[in-house]
Amino acid sequence: MRKQRRKLVGRVVSNRMDKTVVVQVEHKKRHPLYGKVINVRKKYKAHDARNECQIGDLVRMVESRPLSREKRWVVTEILERS
Repeated sequence: MRKQRRKLVGRVVSNRMDKTVVVQVEHKKRHPLYGKVINVRKKYKAHDARNECQIGDLVRMVESRPLSREKRWVVTEILERS
């Protein structure tokens, strides 16, 4: 049986590459010592086969096999247009 693939939701911050978008994912994390809640941001490169995504779009992406040196995610749907 195959493991469940991870899914992430984030905003497109760049679409300059062909069939690739850069998606910024934000989540909240509590500081281990001081307890303050911190916003953590991370950028992922994701495959966009039809070049549909625009900057500012909210997208859902799913983990996949490595497609290039840095690209391991595939955009599955656009949740909100910018």
